[in-house]
Amino acid sequence: MSIVSVTHLEAGYEDTPVLRDVSMTAEEGAITAVLGTSGCGKSTLLKNIIRLNDAWSGSVRMFDEEVMVMDEPEFNQLLKRVGVLFQNGALLNSITIAENVAIPLEQHTRLPAPVRDHLIRIKLALVELEEAIDKLPSELSGGMRKRAALARAMALDPDLLFCDEPSAGLDPVTAAGLDNLICRLRDQLGMSVIVITHHVPSIIRTADKIVYLSDGGVLFSGTVKEARSSGIEQIERFFREGVKDY
Repeated sequence: MSIVSVTHLEAGYEDTPVLRDVSMTAEEGAITAVLGTSGCGKSTLLKNIIRLNDAWSGSVRMFDEEVMVMDEPEFNQLLKRVGVLFQNGALLNSITIAENVAIPLEQHTRLPAPVRDHLIRIKLALVELEEAIDKLPSELSGGMRKRAALARAMALDPDLLFCDEPSAGLDPVTAAGLDNLICRLRDQLGMSVIVITHHVPSIIRTADKIVYLSDGGVLFSGTVKEARSSGIEQIERFFREGVKDY
C-alpha cells in the first residue's frame, strides 16, 4: 500500500520550473530514498509534499488523502501523523534539548507536564541521547544534534518520517550510526520513511526503494540493485562515483 503517492507534479519558484511531471510512490513500512545530483529537485519535492511550497499542478496523496485540496486545519491535523528531520536539524539554540523535543507535544497535545516529561525521556532514550536532556544544542556534536532533531520529529509517534539529507555534514562513522538508527526505529516503531539524499553509502545501507530525479523529472524508480544494473549510465555513474569518493 502506498503511504505517499505523487502524480504528475509540476512545481517551481516564481517563474522557474523545478519539477516537471513527477510521479512517484512510497510504500507503507519501507524506506524510500529520493536521490540525484545537487539541484535535481529533491528538496523541492519534499517541500511540495508537506506543503511548505504550493505546487503548480498535479496530485499529492498521503495516507490515501489528497493533501493539495485540504484547508489549513485539515492539513494540520494530517501532519500530526508526520515527522520531519530537517537537513540542519532546525533545533532552537536558546532552549535545551528537552525543550526542543517538547515543542510538538506542547503545540498538538494537552498532556500534563509530568506525562510530557516522561515522553521526552522515552524519545531521547530511543535515539540514545538521554544524557543530553538538559544541554543546549551548541553543547552537542553534529551527530548528537541530528539525533536530538530525530527525537523531536518522533515526538508524536508519526506513521511517516521525512528525513532531508540526514547524513549531511557528518563523518563516515557518525553517518553510518545515524543510518542504522533510522533503520532500527523503522523496524521497532513500524514507521514509513522517505529520505532525501545524495549520499550513496547511506542509500545502500537503508533504502528499500529509490526514486532517482534528473532535470526535474523521475529517471528511475526501483530497488538499489536494479538501479546499479539499470543500464542507465547516469545512475550507474552516480553509484560508482559515490562509493569511490566515500
